[in-house]
Amino acid sequence: MSYELLQVIWFALWGLLWAIYFGLDGFDLGSGMLAGVFREDEEQRHLIGSLAPIWDGNEVWVITAGGVTFAAFPKLYATMFSSLYLPLFIILFGLMFRAAAIEFYHHMDFDKGWQRIWGWVLAVGSFLVAFLFGVAFGNIFQGMLLDAQGYHGTIVSLLNPYGLLTGVLFVVAFLMNGASWLAHKAPNDELRAKADTFAKRIWPVVLVVAAGWLVYTPFATNLMQNYLKVPVLFLVPALAVVLLVLTRVYMQKGQHVFSLLMGSLTVGITVIAGVIGLFPNMFPSKIDPAYSLTAFNSSSSHYTLQFMFIVVLIFLPFVLLYQVWAYKLFGRAGTGSEAEHY
Repeated sequence: MSYELLQVIWFALWGLLWAIYFGLDGFDLGSGMLAGVFREDEEQRHLIGSLAPIWDGNEVWVITAGGVTFAAFPKLYATMFSSLYLPLFIILFGLMFRAAAIEFYHHMDFDKGWQRIWGWVLAVGSFLVAFLFGVAFGNIFQGMLLDAQGYHGTIVSLLNPYGLLTGVLFVVAFLMNGASWLAHKAPNDELRAKADTFAKRIWPVVLVVAAGWLVYTPFATNLMQNYLKVPVLFLVPALAVVLLVLTRVYMQKGQHVFSLLMGSLTVGITVIAGVIGLFPNMFPSKIDPAYSLTAFNSSSSHYTLQFMFIVVLIFLPFVLLYQVWAYKLFGRAGTGSEAEHY
């Protein structure tokens, strides 16, 4: 297999892994944020209990995506993690604290006040992870202040209108999917109705924010260039729009597992659409395109990509099988906090 073909394949895998992560852990993060909305003891117990068996499996994908970045595109990894050091550091702590909150919540069932604290830790940690990932990817789509000397931006420069809008899009989309998950898992009609109502109310917000993001994107980024060169690619963002509409259709029918599936696919396909627009860039420069990091100038050696490709072909199916098994075992409708002592 040629070196250039392997570079393109690894770029595609890089984008796909991030899309899978945001599609799966998105509803997980959304459910975590809902711990700040559904604050009654019984509601939180069911909500957090439903996350206990699946959150770590979902986050395997962010480890995989980060590992692929490190191994297949080491120059990109070094530049990205030095340029976005503070937001990624906060994301790391958010992931750590939300994991602790899920685990410790059920070990403190004798102290309701302490459980409420962990509920808020979960909500805040989940929000920070969702919002800052959105800001980070919004800035990557837009282009970074990168030249031969390195990155020249600050945390303040990352909080630009397009980055903030992308962060908000991540938050509201994840909240919608989290509410669908809670409605699917709710063990009683009262909680199911509350979660269903929340999902239906936030869907128009997702629609408005997504529409604003789509309109703003051609003005703030160069993502449209690949689409204008190959118009058939417009089918990808069009598919995301169709999936978002189907999400609302299934909400109306009360088929929460399908509304969750459509919503998660909406998130994943939207990320893929952004990655398609980036190609071959992976960390574009806003200062001069010559300084952009691409799939071709930031990748590992031919041998490394070839060897890793074989490893992925062998081990990725096992990860997928585990994920399917976990959702088959713990994703049954109406089982609520079946895993509160997981």
